[in-house]
Amino acid sequence: METLVSTSENTDSHLVDHTHDADAARLAALGYTYDKQFKREMSFWGNVSLGFTYLSPVVGIYTLFAASMTAGGPPMLWSLLIVGAGQLLVALVFGEIVSNYPVAGGVYPWSRRLWGKKWAWMNGWVYAVALLATIAAVAYGAGPFLSALLGFESSVATTVISGLIVLAIATGINLAGTKALSTVAMVGLIAELGGALVVGVLLLVFARKNDLSVLFNTFGAGEGNHYFFAFAAAGLLGIFQYYGFEACGDVAEEISDPGRRIPKAMRLTIYIGGFAATFVCLSLILAVPDISAVINGTDVDPVGTTLLGAFGPLGYKLVLAVVLVSFVSCVMSLQAAASRLIYSMSRDKMLPGHRFLSHWNDRLDVPPFALLVAGAIPAIIIIGSIVSENALVAIVSFASLGIYLGFQMVVLAALRARLKGWKPSGPFTLGGWGIGVNILALLWGLIGIANIAWPRYPELPWFENWLTILSAIVVVAFGLLYMALRRPHDNSPAPHGDACHA
Repeated sequence: METLVSTSENTDSHLVDHTHDADAARLAALGYTYDKQFKREMSFWGNVSLGFTYLSPVVGIYTLFAASMTAGGPPMLWSLLIVGAGQLLVALVFGEIVSNYPVAGGVYPWSRRLWGKKWAWMNGWVYAVALLATIAAVAYGAGPFLSALLGFESSVATTVISGLIVLAIATGINLAGTKALSTVAMVGLIAELGGALVVGVLLLVFARKNDLSVLFNTFGAGEGNHYFFAFAAAGLLGIFQYYGFEACGDVAEEISDPGRRIPKAMRLTIYIGGFAATFVCLSLILAVPDISAVINGTDVDPVGTTLLGAFGPLGYKLVLAVVLVSFVSCVMSLQAAASRLIYSMSRDKMLPGHRFLSHWNDRLDVPPFALLVAGAIPAIIIIGSIVSENALVAIVSFASLGIYLGFQMVVLAALRARLKGWKPSGPFTLGGWGIGVNILALLWGLIGIANIAWPRYPELPWFENWLTILSAIVVVAFGLLYMALRRPHDNSPAPHGDACHA
């Protein structure tokens, strides 16, 4: 392990050397001793920024605000608080796990140690597909914003080109190395959080059209059915918002003292990201000129309508610029997480082409081919939308469900390990609260999965109504088939299933 220069948090070089030696020894004790490792150049706040920009409150709220408002009206705001509490439970479980197993790749190495190599393969496979689909979805979603900023007429072609530009920028930043990733993530956090606060305050002070009572008024949303179902549909805003904290653990080999720092970074991601998302959503709700027009579908772009009316054409362009920074940062962080997962699985010989995907570049100090895959596959998905937008919808439909499945496979593995005798012994532990929090996190995750997968459009053909579940079945079935035929889990002697015997 290379000795690193000190960061602003550790000015004493001897202390830094000692910490990094301890981190190297811990990694070796976990069975990973390689000539080349990630440089531990990511600061604590860089780690928080990575999780925050992945979670990206601006991207989540601006993208899904119209759909959630239409489904459930202004009370959809409360879903952000409910989901935030549920995902905090998951973050606490993850924090305890990464404190024990601070290994790059997140859910894959955690599952390998908690349950076994077959479970790890399936978890890594499901989560990798979900991440790659999410990268494509976010980059594609940035397309209309970039087109609007540049003054292009909105079309599939301009959206695809704009999405590819965002993807290329993010890939270039990631290829520059850990230090560049950390720095740009911090810039993204400052820009997104600062922009969200400034825009929100300006909306509340100068463009407010509604009072707080609207937060308890459905404006007729969900009429004809029990409002719970409308609120659950609107609650997808929160469901889609609160992941990203796990990215802090994906780069566990790139930050010093990860067993202590990463659990704290995960919690801060939830706190800061949740506050920002709730504030952005609240400011938009209170500034929407005509909520009824959103509910009945007359105003199909309430975010654009609100921002343009509040700030005018020039101000709207400035807001779009901040939104684009958020999109680029989000894609960048998603890529970082996906590439570390691919690298982690490849160094255990789990993936086809593992020799290339686990290749280390001495100059960049990153696995370049894993990063390129995290850029190339989403690019192919985006380009494919020119031929068939339905194919894009099918792939992206699995994205959020796959991420929640990946989460809950870890949570279930942790609960199983606890019941078989695993006692977390890292610097961060939940103590006697551990099993209770673990059970609640699992129950919460199952509720989230059911809400994502629930078929809500009986008027559509059955295969479209069940598309999310069908796409999940295809991904899982392919993973099982590959595991049965190629047995990738048998390719590496790396430790597995040892949590209960440590």
